[in-house]
Amino acid sequence: MTDPNRSKWEDWVDAALGLASSVLIMCLMMITAVDVVARYVFNRPMRGAFEITELLLLILIFAGLPLVSHADEHVTMDFIDHVLPRSVLRVLERIVHAICAAIFFFLTWQIWLKAGKISAYGDTTDVLRILVGPFVYFMSAMIALTGMVHVYKMFVLPPARRDAQGTV
Repeated sequence: MTDPNRSKWEDWVDAALGLASSVLIMCLMMITAVDVVARYVFNRPMRGAFEITELLLLILIFAGLPLVSHADEHVTMDFIDHVLPRSVLRVLERIVHAICAAIFFFLTWQIWLKAGKISAYGDTTDVLRILVGPFVYFMSAMIALTGMVHVYKMFVLPPARRDAQGTV
């Protein structure tokens, strides 16, 4: 069921990142299955399976980060939410989103610098010699997107969360 407060671009981005995550999980399962069968049945493990798994997990985790932030699915503690008035809760949510955005943008900057160094050195994986730099740039881009999600959420907040009894 679609949330009527969401715009079409939000649905599109969620669907695209969700589809990409699903494809990555399927690839991870297939690589693992082939590697296990090759290792234990034929005594010939799949060359580079560990490296491919590492890189796909990197993509999966960082592609999912904006989704988690957009859906507000991070681990939270809401013990104080029930005692604060709605107006204070709204301000607090905006402050938290601003802090999160600042942290994510700082991480973006630091990881972008690291990606530049890794790319300049031409670092590759050990077995398959896959360049690592583009993956680190991808990490930085997804962290930046997550920061933008938090900036967006600072200004466009959903209705205040309610508990089972309908109170704030």
